[in-house]
Amino acid sequence: MKQFLPITIQEMHQRGWSQPDFVFVIGDAYVDHSSFGPAIISRVLESHGYKVAIISQPDWTDDESIAVFGEPRLGFLVSAGNMDSMVNHFSVTKHRRGMDAYTPGGKPGKRPDYATIVYCNLIRRKYKKSPIMIGGIEASLRRLAHYDYWSDKLKHSILLDSGANLLMYGMGELAVVEIADALNSGIAVEDITYVKGTVYKSKDVSSVVESQDGIMLPTYDELVADKLNYARSFYTQYQNTDFASAKPLIEKYGEKKYIVQNPPARPLTMQEMDDVYELPYMNTYHPSYEKEGGVPAISEIKFSLTSNRGCFGGCSFCALTFHQGRIVQVRSHESLVREAKEMTKDSEFKGYIHDVGGPTANFRRPACDKQMEHGACTNKQCLYPKPCANLKVTHEDYIALLRKLRAIPGVKKVFIRSGIRYDYLLADKDDKFLRELCQYHISGQLRVAPEHITDHVLDLMGKPRAEVYNAFCKKFEKVNKQLGMNQYIVPYLISSHPGSNLRDAIALAESIRDMGYMPEQVQDFYPTPSTISTCMYYTCVDPRTMKKVEIVSNPHEKAMQRALIQYRKPENYELVKEALIKARREDLIGFDKNKCLIPPRQIGGKKRRGRK
Repeated sequence: MKQFLPITIQEMHQRGWSQPDFVFVIGDAYVDHSSFGPAIISRVLESHGYKVAIISQPDWTDDESIAVFGEPRLGFLVSAGNMDSMVNHFSVTKHRRGMDAYTPGGKPGKRPDYATIVYCNLIRRKYKKSPIMIGGIEASLRRLAHYDYWSDKLKHSILLDSGANLLMYGMGELAVVEIADALNSGIAVEDITYVKGTVYKSKDVSSVVESQDGIMLPTYDELVADKLNYARSFYTQYQNTDFASAKPLIEKYGEKKYIVQNPPARPLTMQEMDDVYELPYMNTYHPSYEKEGGVPAISEIKFSLTSNRGCFGGCSFCALTFHQGRIVQVRSHESLVREAKEMTKDSEFKGYIHDVGGPTANFRRPACDKQMEHGACTNKQCLYPKPCANLKVTHEDYIALLRKLRAIPGVKKVFIRSGIRYDYLLADKDDKFLRELCQYHISGQLRVAPEHITDHVLDLMGKPRAEVYNAFCKKFEKVNKQLGMNQYIVPYLISSHPGSNLRDAIALAESIRDMGYMPEQVQDFYPTPSTISTCMYYTCVDPRTMKKVEIVSNPHEKAMQRALIQYRKPENYELVKEALIKARREDLIGFDKNKCLIPPRQIGGKKRRGRK
């Protein structure tokens, strides 16, 4: 019979355990669903015979909160949760968020800032010698020296500051089992230095350099002394994110302290993906949270299907290259159909599958045939600046999968809400997928991400040029007209991305004016760890070319760029007016609705007082 993993000593005793093999400390509420990293890792360990107990959101002011199960036989696992704890806590303006979707009742404040470090220090105070292994998105993207937006400084590898023994980066299924087996066989955690997809500490790296062609990155002191050193180091890291070609990376701290990053773990096979996603998840949150209103994050993903992971899209502002990698891995149709059929048995299922996708919904295979043997290219992208000649463009497999899901009794509609890479879709000479997408898988609108309109900003973003987006819009409109459907595109846009100045923001606003549509949501660029765009923000250069990049860090100018995208909102009037005057674009202030963005007075007829 399926059951939740124990979160209390009573639940552990009900299983007949006297001691767990691993205690997993997590910053989220315990949700046993395959969209939650801790659930996957704990179930994978369980499938290999290990006993895993969960401590969810411990009180970090109380050392005893970490001692619920006593000291585990093999060690502690630690994850801040499904998000970096600082992104979870703060908006891009560095204001505290009022809600935490991964906490019971959505209440904020149930985890500390820099949660991985705090939890590890909590464990270390209580259990001096117990092995600690960290993972999850926070640890993965902070595995080497990294720029931290919230403190506005370069931070150490999180492995140093946390005091943990090992760091697992990426998705972690292969690494965690290999580590568990090593510990179980009696190998000391300090000697587990060989596992792919891990980072460890060392006092001597001569063997890594000599026998494994390890790459010495600039030392931490050199990174702090010169931002250009950090840009170079970051790009070396970026070129060593592929399982087939990556070398060990070494970062020195002080006299004899090194952080060593092993090459990434290999991608999972289809069978391994099926096995991971068909483990006995309860597919909901622990029932103890019911009295607090449940966990909000489950609502969007409970009836969604993860069909792939990895992405060869290569957007500069996305950390997927560093976390899941560029090699697309997929589940079989049979596995996805089985999961969908199980969904239909749930009393809360209303007939709607909310999503079938992953990082990019319409990627259902590696970009080209050579990737599984030789890996992704280190010196070029698959889609940018235009689709590679070796790119295999096909939607046949995805179409077949969606048709099978639509045919399941009890399923009324299958939505696609993951991102659609429209330049990949356009590269497909067959319109079949676009037709079926419009006919069956959206409801009135399709969300896509052009992000900007100015070519030099798009180049820095690693996104296709504006004409590609315009071509897609025309094709989308044509197909809908043929189908007799009235549907429209909702574009996702980013303001204040590195390279974007006020004139670029105004050009974007003019484009929105011409579309006749004001975006409801705008994402101000958020410098999160381990993205090319964040490296640009910190260093003022593009690490790929070392050319200078114009950066907007002043909060007021960022606010102006953001306001321009939503120039019709009355509350944005003053910011938009100020931006237009500053950029000497007063020609856009007037009564010509086809040209001007705002009138010379407040909407509603009241004149605005002049400013000194």
